[in-house]
Amino acid sequence: MNRKTRFLLIIVFCTSINFLLHCDSIWHWITDTTYRCPSFPFQFVLPKKPKHTNVAFIKTHKTASTTMLSMMMRFADFHNLTVMLPIESCHVGFCYPQWFRASSVDPGTLSANILAGHMRFDRKEVQRLMPNNTIYITIMREPGAMFDSAFHYFLPRCRSFMSVPDHSLSGFLADPQRYYQQNETLSRFTKNFMTFDLGKDKDHPATDTAYVQAFLAEMEETFSLVMITDYFDESLVVLRHLLSWDLEDILYFRLNMRKESTKKQLSPDLVSKARAWNALDTYLYDHFNATLWQKIAALGPGCVKREVRELRQAQDNLMRSCFKGTMPLRAANQIKAESRPWQPPGDIDIMGYVLPENFSHGLSQHTQELCRKIILPGYVYVRRIKQSQEERYKVRQQQQT
Repeated sequence: MNRKTRFLLIIVFCTSINFLLHCDSIWHWITDTTYRCPSFPFQFVLPKKPKHTNVAFIKTHKTASTTMLSMMMRFADFHNLTVMLPIESCHVGFCYPQWFRASSVDPGTLSANILAGHMRFDRKEVQRLMPNNTIYITIMREPGAMFDSAFHYFLPRCRSFMSVPDHSLSGFLADPQRYYQQNETLSRFTKNFMTFDLGKDKDHPATDTAYVQAFLAEMEETFSLVMITDYFDESLVVLRHLLSWDLEDILYFRLNMRKESTKKQLSPDLVSKARAWNALDTYLYDHFNATLWQKIAALGPGCVKREVRELRQAQDNLMRSCFKGTMPLRAANQIKAESRPWQPPGDIDIMGYVLPENFSHGLSQHTQELCRKIILPGYVYVRRIKQSQEERYKVRQQQQT
């Protein structure tokens, strides 16, 4: 072996050793940027897992859950999945505020992929009906802001709230026990209503630490993800990774919003009082807000921040494509009945979207369909899903006969 060959072998050997010494850090960099938290445009770097299609979204009140409901319906619609739906006689969701029961489910939708809607959650009953590999998610909101939203939304129909002389939130929170009517029909919206929706006793003393800890442990065991309204986009990024969904699957336009003119910033004192009155909900929120940030840390905060930017940019682009620079939000009286958001009694005006007449110009068929469906209020979308599933069911029945 001549001197030149020996020299080249030494160089190759040293280079290989150097590579092996740095191999672990290189792999860590690759997994950190592409596997642990891949940016949407670079998902081709590593093989992508199939989308998870068996999902139960347990809807809670006044937490942006209507936006999530519409998103879940759109995912089912675009992927030709079956949605579990309530029977006709259920007035709200799955006969809410009763506990979820199989008897409240439309028999034609029992073999479902997606469950999403108002219910009083009964874990054993839901798990008995949904596939074994179903992933369970729900959503929570900071109790002060949530209670403010609920107070104004339900005020005209709620005796506890209406009994306050000046019908004000500050008046109610000054002495809530004085106005609280535990046995009234809508008392579920006047105290700890996240706790109520999730199937527990809203009036149980929050000082019972054993009850609180058992409740938190049960929710931890049940839900793979508890989204947080206050960090909605970050929650969606975590959801996307959990379910192996695409960017388009988590696009949204905000739904069921009050007019900005009806909203006011709560003082720190009112927030504190609202959290104290809704102490069980406060324990829930504080616990699961912390768990969300643990999941974000596990994915990589920088990656999550980047994906949030990409999500918001994609939504801005879609908004421009759908509305052509027009004002998208309209009052209810400017929206056609078939796509109008539900309006509560009183002066609360829930806003909705109206596409311009020329919105389809220059858009692909798929984008046109996305524009039409992303603006649908949750209950409107549920109604349309029900119609399409009934048609599919009739076709299957005809094929079998």
